[in-house]
Amino acid sequence: MIRVACLRSALILPALLFATSVQAAATPARTPSDSFVGELLAIVIPLVLIIAGLVFLLRVVRRRYGLSGSDAPLSVLQILPLGPRERLVLVKSRAGRVFAIGVGAHSVTFITDLDIDDLEAPAAAASLTTSHSMSNIDEDR
Repeated sequence: MIRVACLRSALILPALLFATSVQAAATPARTPSDSFVGELLAIVIPLVLIIAGLVFLLRVVRRRYGLSGSDAPLSVLQILPLGPRERLVLVKSRAGRVFAIGVGAHSVTFITDLDIDDLEAPAAAASLTTSHSMSNIDEDR
């Protein structure tokens, strides 16, 4: 008798579960995207996440590469690595003065003021060297 009861429950239980799953599949479930608010949220939430990600990326890039507006009081012209934690930084002020600053792991040291001519000379010297070498080639012919 116990075996028959166990057999019936073993056969009836899967049949009941199957019947309820078929009935649940037959009736469409209402999802949030079926309504106007659900569709609006499906558009707005990813849009807000994308805009927040772009704002975060802009802040990281500005801090990392020193991107700022033209009205910034100081701007970094060049960073020259000297060691694993040491750098030589050229900083230009709004007035046009250029400073060389040593930056270490635990200190920042003012090195010297630079003239604008010191910064523009390599470009001018390179053009002079190129034109001078070209004139030497012409003379050799």
